[in-house]
Amino acid sequence: METLKEKLNSRLDSLQEKLESNYHLENPAEVMALTLDISKCWSVLSEEDREYVQCAQHAIEDQERWDIS
Repeated sequence: METLKEKLNSRLDSLQEKLESNYHLENPAEVMALTLDISKCWSVLSEEDREYVQCAQHAIEDQERWDIS
């Protein structure tokens, strides 16, 4: 059985994949739902992960490309 941390890491990995492929531009509701699902465990997330989720939400809301270069 997966631990909470493993589930969160899996969801964060999925979020990263979706952002880096700019999938959020085509399916913003789906990716936003993923960020909200991750946010349910806000108190367990590291500061870095919280910031990442917040940046992701801004990119989704503003329909910005996710450029990691």
